Amino acid sequence: MSLASLAGLLFTLGSILVSVGFAAHIGHAVLLANGRRLVAAATGSGSTAAAGAASVGSAAAGGLGDPGARRMPAYAGVASGSFVAAQRAAIGVVPESAAPSPLSRAALLITFAGWVALAGAVLVRAYLVGRGPWGNLYEFSVAFAFSIIGGYLVLGRRYPIRSIGFIPVGVALAMLLYASSLPSDIAPLVPALQNAPLLTIHVGMAVISYGIFATSFAAGIGYLVQGRDDRFSWLPSHTTLDQVAYRAVVIGFPIFATMIILGSWWASIAWSRYWGWDPKETAALVTWLIYAIYLHARNQRGWAGRPAALLLVFGFAMVLVTYSGSLWFSGLHAYSGL
Repeated sequence: MSLASLAGLLFTLGSILVSVGFAAHIGHAVLLANGRRLVAAATGSGSTAAAGAASVGSAAAGGLGDPGARRMPAYAGVASGSFVAAQRAAIGVVPESAAPSPLSRAALLITFAGWVALAGAVLVRAYLVGRGPWGNLYEFSVAFAFSIIGGYLVLGRRYPIRSIGFIPVGVALAMLLYASSLPSDIAPLVPALQNAPLLTIHVGMAVISYGIFATSFAAGIGYLVQGRDDRFSWLPSHTTLDQVAYRAVVIGFPIFATMIILGSWWASIAWSRYWGWDPKETAALVTWLIYAIYLHARNQRGWAGRPAALLLVFGFAMVLVTYSGSLWFSGLHAYSGL
């Protein structure tokens, strides 16, 4: 088997595993949500406190929880009007969104296996092309999906976000499905791109920051659904979602900013100018501004919460525009390979 065939096989295997992991994440979220509703219905809608207590019990005994799961400290971010959540926090009960289950563990393991397979595909492709494996849209899309899953797995080790894991994993799966429709042949790069060190570092930073921003997008969506009143016990608390989003942006923002600086330097080498308002350059600048505004807005009382979460959603939409801008606008960055 040739190395090119091996890279293709690993890509296919990774895509299948990610699709199964996505389905398992969906199943985990559905079980959490439906388990909460079923307990509430069984105990009567008139007693919210009883429903919450029974929900915790069923989560521990009915498969949604883990009897050996560690007790967590007081659950921060509980709205003042949420009596049940406050009671659960007082006794140190693991919140439903953080409760591991056989399905949630399977979702994580399968997604991790898919990530490993994609890592193999990316590494083999990098060896074949002798640079970062992102010189055309096929390579970039595979690397983008790989980075999204990686960002989710890393942040998911610190924060209980498996109940929203289907969002970043779903975005990664969409990227992989799109990549499967693109030509994957290895072809010589245009002269402007024939700078292996800068291509590897500059575009690699874009891939990493885009992937991390996908998790902030998922947390922003979760925050908009959850609200400051913590409407759904199966979702992470609004405080957790806010922390995840902020941490992701704090990590991704300087990487993205460095990517723009390196791109400007590379532009001066390739095109004899640092900045030319090329559509992709402009989209990247707008994206940078959105996340800069988010970092400022989150610390302002009037902008914290829902407005900041909306900025995250809009910011990732701009990330996708930056990623695909060469398809819609003619410019010097039109190296999609299509």
